[in-house]
Amino acid sequence: MTDDLPLGSEFPPATREDWLKLVRGALKERPYERLITKSYDGLPIEPLYGRATGAQPVAARHGPWRVMARVDHPDPATANVQALEDLENGATGLILVFAASVSANGYGLDASAATMARALDGIHLDAGITIDFNLSPPTRAAVQHFTSLVHTRKIAPASVDMRASINPIGGFAASGTSPAPWNELSKRFAEMIGSLAAEGFRGPFAVADGRIIHNAGGSEAQELAFTIASAVEYLRVLEANGIAIERARDMIYFRITADADQFLTMAKFRALRKLWARGEQVCGIAPKPAYVSAETAWRMLTQRDAAVNMLRNTIAITAAAFGGADAIAVLPHTAALGLPDAFARRVARNAQLILLEESNLAKVADPAAGSGAMEALTDELCDAAWSQFQNIEKTGGAWAALEQGLVQREVARIRVEREKATAHRKDVLTGTSEYPDLREQSAIVLDVASVVSPKEASALVTTEALPRIRLAAPFEALRDASDRMLAKTGMRPKIFLANLGAIAEFTARATFTKNFFEAGGIEAITSDGFKSRDDMIAAFKASGAKLVCLCSSDAVYEKEAVDVAKALAAAGATHIYLAGRPKDADALKAAGVASFIYAGCDALAALRDTYARMEPS
Repeated sequence: MTDDLPLGSEFPPATREDWLKLVRGALKERPYERLITKSYDGLPIEPLYGRATGAQPVAARHGPWRVMARVDHPDPATANVQALEDLENGATGLILVFAASVSANGYGLDASAATMARALDGIHLDAGITIDFNLSPPTRAAVQHFTSLVHTRKIAPASVDMRASINPIGGFAASGTSPAPWNELSKRFAEMIGSLAAEGFRGPFAVADGRIIHNAGGSEAQELAFTIASAVEYLRVLEANGIAIERARDMIYFRITADADQFLTMAKFRALRKLWARGEQVCGIAPKPAYVSAETAWRMLTQRDAAVNMLRNTIAITAAAFGGADAIAVLPHTAALGLPDAFARRVARNAQLILLEESNLAKVADPAAGSGAMEALTDELCDAAWSQFQNIEKTGGAWAALEQGLVQREVARIRVEREKATAHRKDVLTGTSEYPDLREQSAIVLDVASVVSPKEASALVTTEALPRIRLAAPFEALRDASDRMLAKTGMRPKIFLANLGAIAEFTARATFTKNFFEAGGIEAITSDGFKSRDDMIAAFKASGAKLVCLCSSDAVYEKEAVDVAKALAAAGATHIYLAGRPKDADALKAAGVASFIYAGCDALAALRDTYARMEPS
């Protein structure tokens, strides 16, 4: 059939040089480097890559990943109902989320034996489902309660697919406290792991968890470096306590974050496997496929326009699946607002099932293999992460690096860059920092009070805890202030848009300005323009606004902006903004224009300043 339609032969072969020629023509005098972006690790991301040669698949998963459902309702009876519903409708694993754990979000189970028994009532633990844990240091006893339940039910431990999630290094990083120094705590860790193995559980038991780094705003390489450093530390401890290194290796698994940056997430999951294989080689053991689980990112979730989180989660699931994750857990799209209801839980579960069963994402092993872009990103991430891992090792390992503040300082450096990019709207949060809807209906969550986080009885060792951030939170705080003003006065804060000239001249900047101010909850009073200046002044006075923003083209500004600004100031405008970066700013300032807003400016600072101006003197 292809011989009858030789369409390809009718076109000359395209080379990279052909493409570059076209690019240079489009860029004119601007440098090609403008098309190269950089990740927060400083890794260059090219606009075009050639096909990779000699690449081998990295992802080791065969068959579908495990669809994990969160069991996090504080009431164990309700949690049990939710867990059964999830399992009956497609979930193949449960994550038991305990209070104060990394992604408990203010909820979660308590760590009592009675809670464990009630939450898992009617669930067949030996039916092939995966049981994972989200523990905090004060709730680590939940693992023992689970193993006791297995014995009480007379279930063979080897038939239970349990991942115990024991992670004292992660607990130390997240809480900043430890009940004992590492030389003591590591022995308890090894004893706990050894006890589980002796009881007949298959494991793996210890988790090297990168979520703590991601939640704190860290980069992909930082998350990988900390994860590998944690795993190496656990490997050393287990071997030092009498467990053969090959067996110790099998007792460790990994958990990292999947976010809405699809390609970097795919590269990160692939890089983790390559890095661990390198670590195994250094330790003198033959590489063996690791078990890697994924959780969708907390820091990307928004409270406003929460439905967009469904799209973010879908991208994250896809990226983790293509990256070879063995299990995926989804934070429901309303998680940032409170405890998700049945609808949000169903969406989180079904997003995976659709991608798994209808889109067949698990049918191809490592679809990124051979892609020039993905292979380059994976290798560059490996290099960057390995270098940072070596720095952690030089300080004495993951625990020592936390005690000395190395990890916290490096993550803080990236967090500042990331928060700056969000404030300047370089990193866009759709529905929050861009395209806000002041009249949106808030998503529904369960009316359940948050739980009191359990505390360690004592904290003999302390360090700076890594924070857990959401990038949208600063903008959401402004929206909350707007809501409070609306509830108190019946009106939101508002700004009048003085649209100058014809619609074609002001629409672009008026639209920009409306998005700009409404991202902070400040309602923009806009129009289709004005027949005369008197009409504009009358509309301004009728609006009740005291703040004004001039919106139009640079050409119109040159003709009208100075006179309009003077007229608005005389009419009672207390602060006049102008959308754009005109050349003659001094004349505009002299006329009363006090602030300029434009693409790339610090929107968050400008919005905070606007609120400050509305406060009574």
